[in-house]
This record gives sequence, structure tokens and C-alpha cells, in this order.
Amino acid sequence: MPSKPAPIKKAAKKEPAKKEEEKAPEPAPEPEPAPAEAAPAPAEEAAPAPAEGEAAPAPEAAPADAAPEEPKPPTPPPPPPKEPTSAPLDLFVEDKNDTSVTIIWSQPEVIGVSGLDGYTIEICKEGTEDWKAVNEDLQKSCRYVIKNQTTGDRLKIRVVAVNEGGRSPPVALPEPVLVKEVADRPKVRLPRFLRQRYVAHVGDKINLTIPFTGKPKPVVSWTKNGEPLDTKRVNIRSTDRDSILFIRAAERDDSGVYEMSVKVEDFEDKASLTLQIVELPGPPASVKIADVWGFNVALEWTAPKDNGNTEITGYTIQKADKKTGEWFTVLEHYHRLNATISDLIMGNTYKFRVFSENKCGISEDATVTKDEAKIQKTGIDYKPPEYKEHDFTEAPKFTTNLSDRATTVGYSTKLLCSVRGSPKPKIEWMKNQMIIGDDPKFRQICVQGICSLEIRKPGNFDGGVYTCRAKNDHGEAIVSCKLEVKQPINPDAEKK
Repeated sequence: MPSKPAPIKKAAKKEPAKKEEEKAPEPAPEPEPAPAEAAPAPAEEAAPAPAEGEAAPAPEAAPADAAPEEPKPPTPPPPPPKEPTSAPLDLFVEDKNDTSVTIIWSQPEVIGVSGLDGYTIEICKEGTEDWKAVNEDLQKSCRYVIKNQTTGDRLKIRVVAVNEGGRSPPVALPEPVLVKEVADRPKVRLPRFLRQRYVAHVGDKINLTIPFTGKPKPVVSWTKNGEPLDTKRVNIRSTDRDSILFIRAAERDDSGVYEMSVKVEDFEDKASLTLQIVELPGPPASVKIADVWGFNVALEWTAPKDNGNTEITGYTIQKADKKTGEWFTVLEHYHRLNATISDLIMGNTYKFRVFSENKCGISEDATVTKDEAKIQKTGIDYKPPEYKEHDFTEAPKFTTNLSDRATTVGYSTKLLCSVRGSPKPKIEWMKNQMIIGDDPKFRQICVQGICSLEIRKPGNFDGGVYTCRAKNDHGEAIVSCKLEVKQPINPDAEKK
């Protein structure tokens, strides 16, 4: 019996697979090689399909130990194309002078995936199209100074952004730029504290800074009272922004009106400051006693010849009793040129003196009245009784004797005693019957009869008998004591 033909359903399954292969995308330029087990697959796919009506061959059974086919890796998408950025924005001139032009701009609005490497700045003279780059390396920042240009040239300027995609469209200034300093009207900015009178003392250091503005750099000049400055006394240092007036040690002659002038082309601005150098005033020219009545004295005086280069703000009046000679202030900051001094003591005789005063202080000297004012006793005629003058003279006598002392090496000590006598006795200190004299190791003091001898940091040889001798025209007295100088105790030596 003849065998049955192979079923046609098997062959029908091959055609959809072949159509899927035709629709599949083209493989990558260098696909990875397929594994060895998958090699027969293309041959099987390449086999022609059986014609209609013919029996399809029986499919071959896959070997039992064959490994499963590995999936192919996905194909990476192609890289995006590299494109330049958009044009930079907001190009304008920030500043310029006779040889350079400073421009600034903003980043492009669209930069893209290729980023931004920098900018190229290009210029050309007006009337030409010969554009030349002025920066050798790409400019990273959005500001650039175009240097070494010729004064008076008109330049067209543009900026181009650069990245891996190439040059962006340029951004250019709408009008050519004239290479020339922009004239700015000068202006002196006088500080507020200099708008009024500036006062300094004689000997002070003057250092005043006055700022100004203007372009190009203004020409600065100074005058004093309308005359040129004395460069030996006044130093002027000027920069692009300010001018400094410097005086090392001010003198009265440095006072005056200083005028500063700044000039740019035909424009000029001026400012003046008044400098006043002051010092202590001199004393009043004269002082006199105009009248004396009761317990009062009327004084009159004249203003000082030297007011210290500033106005006199007042006077100080003092009085002195003839008996004591001590001066006491009775009026301070007094503004008039006459005064009445009251509450004086009957029977006393007074002198008066007057000081001048200004904003620097009180005058060093005073003017004293030539005459004296005696306050007379009224209504009392007193005759003091006559007393026999007592004789107070006596020979020296020690009221307190010296005491024996003991001290330690290196520790200062004092010997004390007291003595009386009239006239005042002369004191001498002796050590072991030898006069000490002006030895700097010893300090001798005698005040109001209290006598002391200080022995500074005594040593081993400073012990002995010390004597104090008092002597005047009526005799002398001696008192002595013994001083013992001990060695310091060393605690470490005692432990041992």
C-alpha cells in the first residue's frame, strides 16, 4: 500500500516566517557572529518552499542535546548630528579709550548637545569686509578687551560662538565703533567734612583725599589763595580717581584757601577747601586793678596779641594771697574783658593773673597784675601785744633709737629712727664707723625728723654695726644698732 504524502500544514508555517524576515530591519554594519549551533538555521530558511500540489518533505527532528538559540543584542541608535549654537546675544560696547575697546555679550539662547567651546571676536575697518580674529585662543568669558588699536579708526565688531558643530551665526554691533576715549565731564567730589573749615593743630600731619571723576584722565592743578603751591611745604599726589594733599607737619603759615581744579578738554570743575592751623593763644596783653572797695576788686585786661590763629573763647582768672603765694581759680571760661572779684578776706593782700583760652586750650603763660590789692580793715584798730620771742634752738636728740635687726640674704631691709633739733640737724649714716656717703646700695631718707636707711638686697658682707649721727651748731647725737644677715634656708638640703 503506498505511503501517504506529508501534510501540507507544515509547509504553510514556513511562509510567515520568511515574510517576517523580509520585513525585519537591516542588520548593523558589523553584527556579532551567530553561535555555532544556530548555523544550520539560515540554510533551513533558505530552502525553497515546495510548489503547490507537491508533497512537502518531512521536517527533520532537532537533536535532543542541541542548545537553544541566543537572542541578538539590540542595535544602538545612530548618534545625533553635531550642530553649531545659535548666535550670541546682546552685544554692546562697555568702555573704550584711545587704544582699546571693551565689549560684552550674552550666551546664545540655544547651545545644543555639542556644548559651547568659546567665542571668536572679529573686527574689520569701516568700508572693508576683511574680517580678522583678534583672539588667538577661544574666549571663554562674555567680555573681551580689543587692544592695540589706532586712535580715530572706525571698527566693525562681531562675535561668533564656536563648538564641535562649527561656527554659529555672528552677532555684530549695529554701528561701527570710533576708537577714541569717551569724554566725560569732570566733577570734583569734595567730602562732606571738607565743605566746612578744616581745623588742625600746629605739628599735625595733614592727609586729605579728594576724589573726582572724568574721562580721559583729567588734568589736576592746585592753588593756595590764588597762588601756586609751595612744593617744599605741600605735596600733591594725583591718580586717575583722586588727588591727595599732604603736609608732613602743619604750621600756621599753611592756613588758607586751597582750590583744586580738574580739566578735561574744554570742561573744567573746581572745588575749594579752607585749612586753618591753630595753636594755643598767648596771654592777655595787660591786666590791671581798676578799683578796690570793701571785700571786692575790679580787674580789667586786654585781648592777647596772639590768638593762636583762632578766636578767643574765654579767660581764666586766678588770685593769690601774698602770705601763701598759692594760686586759686576764681573764674573759668569768662568771656568779658573785665571782672569783679568778691568775697576777699579782710586784711589780706592779693595778686591776680589772667589766662587766655581758645579751642586748642588755655594759654601756657598768664599776665599778672603789677599792683597788689590790699583789703583794708574797717572800724577796728587792733594793736597786737608784744611777746618776747622764744628761743627754740636745741642740740640734736634722738626720740626713737635704732633697733637691732636680722634679715636674709637678698631681702631688702630698713633701719628707722627719729631725731629732733633746731636748727635742723645734718644726718650721717655709718657702717662699722665708716661713713656710707652716696653708696647706691643704700637709700637714705630724712623727712620731718624721721630718718631711714634702706639696705637693698643685702649680701653676706652687709652685716655689722650701723650708726646714725645727727649734728647741728649746738651739738650732735649718735645712735647705733646691729644688723645680722642670715643665709636663706634650703628645704632640700634639710631633707637630705
